[in-house]
Amino acid sequence: MFRFFTRQMHAYIDYPVALGLIVMPFVLNIGASNPWAFGLSFATGIAALLLTALTDHETGLVRVLPYSLHLLVDGIVGATFVAAPFLFGFTGLDALYYWVLGATVLVVVSAHKAETRAVAAE
Repeated sequence: MFRFFTRQMHAYIDYPVALGLIVMPFVLNIGASNPWAFGLSFATGIAALLLTALTDHETGLVRVLPYSLHLLVDGIVGATFVAAPFLFGFTGLDALYYWVLGATVLVVVSAHKAETRAVAAE
């Protein structure tokens, strides 16, 4: 797989994505098929803001969580979003919203470029 998504790129899109998860349910009227569709996006957006602020990367405010944990959580969120329409009975736009977001998150996580660390010369 072509891995091009760097930690720095990820860091800079985290806040806009989190804000999108909070705002888009209002804009798109998410929750028409099930109120959980609205709540899941909104709550995940709040959690994503917190996760990003606490991650040890370029835009972390209090860098206490390793970036590897952040990627793991993102992968779990992506898989959960893909499964959410089946688990909660989301239909129509609600289902499409979660399938597109979930697939996008899974692509970003799987396209993450492994970091290389410089080895000190001895």
